[in-house]
Amino acid sequence: MTDDKAGLVIRGLTVAYGRKKIVRSFSLGPVPRGEVLALLGPNAAGKSTLLRGIAGLGSASGQVVFDGVDLARLPRVERAKRIAYMPQSQPPGIRLAVIEAVMSACSGMIGRQAAMREAYDALARLGADELAMLPLSELSGGQRQIVALAQAIVRRPEILMLDEPTSALDLKHQIHVMECTTALARERGTIVIAVLHDVPLALRYADSVAVLKDGSLKVHGRAEEIVTPQLLADVYGIEARVERCSLGRIQIMVDGTLSR
Repeated sequence: MTDDKAGLVIRGLTVAYGRKKIVRSFSLGPVPRGEVLALLGPNAAGKSTLLRGIAGLGSASGQVVFDGVDLARLPRVERAKRIAYMPQSQPPGIRLAVIEAVMSACSGMIGRQAAMREAYDALARLGADELAMLPLSELSGGQRQIVALAQAIVRRPEILMLDEPTSALDLKHQIHVMECTTALARERGTIVIAVLHDVPLALRYADSVAVLKDGSLKVHGRAEEIVTPQLLADVYGIEARVERCSLGRIQIMVDGTLSR
């Protein structure tokens, strides 16, 4: 028996764009505090749409319950205090300094001096404190992605949702971002839900994975229990081996694609 008053529980969530249902009757949970959940699946599986639906940003029906409270019943301001959402695409760069942009994410909740301290701490955690005084317009795509993550972190949400947070980053920064978000989950009891295309990266850092296909949940559980050659064939259409390296980490070796 699960305890619906602990962590995050999703019941029958359906999310649509216009009349088209992208995610259908999605149920999952409970996801406990302090856990990192990776959303996996092929292109157009509904991962980003699901993330927006959980955040209350799409046309959705169903329940998103956190610690026994249905978030859909909360005023938008109260819901925003609990959930931070980092979209996949970032807005065009402007002349605003990075530190001001990060401070703006929390300045309405705390004073300016406290907001500045929180902003510097978030940037430093991500190894980006040297960007603080630069204008957003001078940043690369990867740097802007890190700043967007800092804006989400600085709000100290109880649920942190990230849509492809490593897509514009080099290998070193991919690892650093995943290490940082995992550490935040452990330290603050934050639930982190991340859409990831890099399956090996997800397997290394996520406590559990949810695999989507055609807008529906195919499987959810611990990576080492559910990620199999058959699952990769069914979901991604690839022939692959799932093995462990000398350090005990799961490795995926792709041998080729499967004809449909």
